[in-house]
Amino acid sequence: MLLSILSCSKTETTSPAEPDQQKVTATDYRQEMRNFVIGISQYAKAKNSQFAIIPQNGIELITSNGESDGTLVQAYVNAIDGVGQEDLFFGYDEDNQPTPSADNLYIREFLNRIKTAKKVMVTDYCSGKTNMDKSYSSNNSNGYISFAADQRDLNNIPAYPAQPYGVNTNNITSLSQAKNFLYLINPEKFSSKKQFIDSVKTKNYDVILMDLFLNDVAFTATEIDQLKTKANGGKRLVICYMSIGEAEDYRYYWQSTWRVGNPPFIVAENPDWPGNYKVQYWNADWKSIIYGNDASYTKKLIDSHFDGAYLDIIDGFEYFENN
Repeated sequence: MLLSILSCSKTETTSPAEPDQQKVTATDYRQEMRNFVIGISQYAKAKNSQFAIIPQNGIELITSNGESDGTLVQAYVNAIDGVGQEDLFFGYDEDNQPTPSADNLYIREFLNRIKTAKKVMVTDYCSGKTNMDKSYSSNNSNGYISFAADQRDLNNIPAYPAQPYGVNTNNITSLSQAKNFLYLINPEKFSSKKQFIDSVKTKNYDVILMDLFLNDVAFTATEIDQLKTKANGGKRLVICYMSIGEAEDYRYYWQSTWRVGNPPFIVAENPDWPGNYKVQYWNADWKSIIYGNDASYTKKLIDSHFDGAYLDIIDGFEYFENN
């Protein structure tokens, strides 16, 4: 009888604890991404206090519950200097097509929570004067700066408009002062770094978003410094794209033996972008590739005199929440 009672007692005390234990050990994918961005920011700003951190997409991370009226996560907001957002007015479902009004409103409700404190940088995917003009004017009226990309691959400097929207001769020394930007992270159409530099130097964009590499060769600090003056003489910022939610098999850190499951942080290939792999971004080994040491990606950006990092695949948490 005593054994029976003890057995029942053990069952009754253990079973209710199991769900609680699962809650304790379950990964909070959104908080892990916040922690990742905060870590990058702290590392970079310790070396250069003016180094800008701009996460692209995943705007729900600014609130604790992922709702636009939720409490702001101040530690995350304080760690960033702006936010990037794709497809706000054009390109959400299809390039050169207006974003559905419900999706547009959903995103804007988040962006409007922080636009007075942080620069909002919108990239719309559209072409033709009518749609590009509408993109620029719509973003401007909402208090955002924007770039109308006529190529999803972000591999060109659009011929239209001839001058950037909001062109100015101001010296841009912080992201908060910027009125426009050029998003040119795929330099495949440029035969050399010199051609790329010469082309960008003729433009008056306040901010240049670009890649660290051209044809697998990194831009040097001297070369990046050449890009920091607009054609009209004003100073500008040069910020580097860096994917932190996916590993890319064409990057310097990729090893020939890597595949899904090896190393363990590589989870799955992105079917929409072959060669890009979802990663467990909270994994210490992956983090060490991105920041925290002299061999890290972020340190390379700092050493090359970039003014900041434009962080992509911030919305990588969605993959893990849904799989």
